[in-house]
Amino acid sequence: MTELLLGLNLSTSAAHGADPVADALEAERLGFDFVSANDHPHGTTPTHELWTLLAWVAARTATIKVASRVLGVPYRNPAVVAKMAVSLQDLSGGRLILGVGGGSSDEGIAAFGAGPLSPRQKIDGLEDAMRIIRGLWAEAGYTHEGASYTVRDASIAPRPTHPIPIWTGTYGPRGLALTGALGDGWIPSLELAPPERAGEMRDRILRAAAEAGRASEEISCVYNLE
Repeated sequence: MTELLLGLNLSTSAAHGADPVADALEAERLGFDFVSANDHPHGTTPTHELWTLLAWVAARTATIKVASRVLGVPYRNPAVVAKMAVSLQDLSGGRLILGVGGGSSDEGIAAFGAGPLSPRQKIDGLEDAMRIIRGLWAEAGYTHEGASYTVRDASIAPRPTHPIPIWTGTYGPRGLALTGALGDGWIPSLELAPPERAGEMRDRILRAAAEAGRASEEISCVYNLE
């Protein structure tokens, strides 16, 4: 039987009166499985930085999982993200879902000095990031020579004591195949994966998973309706 996961979007708004912790506590009380928030650090509208927000929410809640939906790879070095994730996973008692993506805002990526990036370069970076993060979690002295990111004889300590699922927000053929090959979950947004297309996109993920020798049950498929 397929497990049903229910999540709630947390606004990253830093406007007066916004209270993401109160929203997360209510979601926890109501029995939601996780809360998630998006990653759009660039702009003039006051917002909280995603990772800081998730850490604050995790510290104030007890059981609900926290998910990045999704962390834009171009904004942060993947090796540092691997370390960040282990810290939040340990401090939260195993409640992190690490969502990662190639970066949706071309304007924001360029403004922060990490672009411009073509769609191919974004997926190259996402693949490098996923391999580096998993590699650093799994072994000491890890090396990866990638198209976008490289680590050499790199180690982090501690390494995860609880599995940290990696979900992606991908939409194109190559990104969907990458999710099937390396990801633990797929969390597309309604506007970019409408119902008439979502099934076909999911099928591409599951075909890639089968080609990689993985079972379809290894990949959670979660629809973001925000």
